[in-house]
Amino acid sequence: MAECTGCGKALKGWQSTLGGTCSTCHSKVAEQVIEKDNAQRQEALAAILVTTAHTLQGIEVTKYLGFVSTECAYGMNMFKDMFANVRNLVGGRSAAVEDTMRDSRETVLLELKREAYAKGANAVIAVNLDYTQLGAGGNMMVLVTASGTAVVIETKEGAL
Repeated sequence: MAECTGCGKALKGWQSTLGGTCSTCHSKVAEQVIEKDNAQRQEALAAILVTTAHTLQGIEVTKYLGFVSTECAYGMNMFKDMFANVRNLVGGRSAAVEDTMRDSRETVLLELKREAYAKGANAVIAVNLDYTQLGAGGNMMVLVTASGTAVVIETKEGAL
């Protein structure tokens, strides 16, 4: 009888389809592959350049992959709205609203990178961010959109 290459347990007939491992070891290997794949994807996403510029000194666009766009709607809960209204009356900055705006911007830019990555890009150029208020009073939401052109870039010799 065949043995698992991972733990040495005897394999049942159907487990031979798992590449010589029992279901427990196969699951562990699959998890490791997924984790490695996710780590590589995260690295690739982090490396994608996002810029509002159309051209970059020392960088050559070698391929245009098309338009990419993402949207993110963030709700401003009742408490944030209430404190923002108080800040509006007495003056000063609203940390809660600023945090929500920062989170929404970071989220929409990450989603833009994912869209570009799916097209095979390593950069997004000519990025435009737009903020729109949806609703009024206690039901306010902020819609953040980001759009740009997904491209493949190469660094010219001696640049950067």
